[in-house]
Amino acid sequence: MEITASLVKELRERTGAGMMECKKALTENNGDINAAAEALRKSGAAKADKKADRVAAEGRLGLAQDGGKAVLVEVNSETDFVANDSNFKSFVDAVAAAALASGAADVEALKTATLASGQTVEEARATAIQTLGENIQIRRLVKADTTGNIGAYVHTNGKVGVLVELIGGDVELARGLAMHVAAMKPPHNKAADVPAEFVAKEKEIELAKMSEKDKSKPAEILEKIISGKINKIVNDVTLYGQSYVLDGDKTVEQVVTAAKADVAGFQLLVVGEGIEKVVEDYAAEVMKQAGLA
Repeated sequence: MEITASLVKELRERTGAGMMECKKALTENNGDINAAAEALRKSGAAKADKKADRVAAEGRLGLAQDGGKAVLVEVNSETDFVANDSNFKSFVDAVAAAALASGAADVEALKTATLASGQTVEEARATAIQTLGENIQIRRLVKADTTGNIGAYVHTNGKVGVLVELIGGDVELARGLAMHVAAMKPPHNKAADVPAEFVAKEKEIELAKMSEKDKSKPAEILEKIISGKINKIVNDVTLYGQSYVLDGDKTVEQVVTAAKADVAGFQLLVVGEGIEKVVEDYAAEVMKQAGLA
């Protein structure tokens, strides 16, 4: 029997299981939706995916590297307790290794990649949900591929990770720069990368902050004052303009230039960044239910 998209959709809505699990169950049961639904319940996949609506804002980053190729993946859990579980850590490492080996371009492609265990990433995710009892999501994947040096770094808590592509220099410098990005989190690489709208807005703000006395100065002097302030702001938001964390007497640009190198770019991931976390006020909930609030 042909496994149509509508049949897969119907089984997904009925069980709450993932699309891939539904398609697999239907295939294994010759398109019999009742048998497929029962198989999903028996395997626990349906129950596992019922957790999918719970916010997963914790987690950790997985890193895999081979020469000039490296990947960072963000895998989220609901709690920091699970994020520090050895089973979760092993799953994250396995996903990162699969991302590198498969060359997956994005998270959707990564879901079909095969782990060393023989399971697909999506199958292993469902297993991890069953084992750990929380919603687990593979959220982001970033890659680096260069003929130069890659600086790859994940902080010891697994929450911050960086990939730096360095042309010239050496691996030690590349890793030092990755550590710098992890610590200082510059939004941009070089001054040329800072959006013109940002600069214009900062000029407007600095001008508004100036006293009437300063504003009355000759145009060329006023421009010098504003330019000096803007240059400082731009330095603060760029990797090249910041003081190098491993040598505070020099800027990153000075260190990179001295090594006859150039940072082609970097990628920074922070676990849970941009996810709205739900903060439960249990005391307020109890009072509400007791009719006291």
